Amino acid sequence: MQPVLDTRRITTFLLFAFGIAWATGLIIYLTGGLVDSPALIETPVLKLNLATVLMATTYMFAPALAVLATRLVTREGWGNAWLRPNFRRGWPYWLVAWVGPGLLTIVGAVIFFSIFPRFFDPEMRPLQAILNAQSVQLGQEIALPFPLWVLAIVQAVQAILIAPLINSLFTFGEEWGWRGYLQPKLMGLGWRRAMIWMGVIWGVWHWPLIFMGYEYGLDYPGAPWLGPLVFVWFTFVMGTFLGWLAAKGQSVWPAVIGHAGINGIAALPVLFVQGEPNPLLGPLPIGLVGSLGLSVVALWMFLKEPKNMADEH
Repeated sequence: MQPVLDTRRITTFLLFAFGIAWATGLIIYLTGGLVDSPALIETPVLKLNLATVLMATTYMFAPALAVLATRLVTREGWGNAWLRPNFRRGWPYWLVAWVGPGLLTIVGAVIFFSIFPRFFDPEMRPLQAILNAQSVQLGQEIALPFPLWVLAIVQAVQAILIAPLINSLFTFGEEWGWRGYLQPKLMGLGWRRAMIWMGVIWGVWHWPLIFMGYEYGLDYPGAPWLGPLVFVWFTFVMGTFLGWLAAKGQSVWPAVIGHAGINGIAALPVLFVQGEPNPLLGPLPIGLVGSLGLSVVALWMFLKEPKNMADEH
């Protein structure tokens, strides 16, 4: 028997999560948006503007703040906070969360460049441009003792192995809210309907930032309306991937790690780009083609409902 939806707490949580985030988005918009946000720190080594700070703190932590506020307002208690690591039982899902996003991002990029080979730059001039810019900042030329492709491989390995740990500090705010609080409460709808709603809610929650150019920029075919719609597809497949791992691992931490992993490696395909590909297609995993590796796995998870979901939640 499926549990009854706790509509009061779901509604309260969503009001807080959207209210805090979208109010922050309004502040970002009124202070110049993502493009003309005022600089807080501007040195040759570090550039930091107001929008970046507000996004990394208040906006992205709005779901976690919503969990705290909802539990306080509704007097829910903390018996089902999903913060226990459950590592002995869930370590396989931690492992998939750790390396899966990186490998699937690479698969998606390979598919994109195979379909659109004119956008592939084997000389990795974008990476060379980054090194040149760093040379200017340092005042001396950076001479690598090995080919550029070796550096690209090193960066990919670091992104897969190290980035999930570091980026978890920033992804916890979202995941504790979405996968650790909202997902269990939507399971009364059934696994598949819950994943569809999770994907739509998570995607729409990002919309103020997407409309300001986050992820896809402002100059793409169908701007500014198609970007937010395509991003909902990404949040559906990524949300299903993270949701399945969290449900199987009985903890929010596999989702935190997986989200951190995709954030850490998502930009890697840019190092191989030449020309101006349509960002709605790829090669980043937020594109329809760039996300194909992730989409195939996520759709398998979508169809293969975790066993005993009612008991697990």
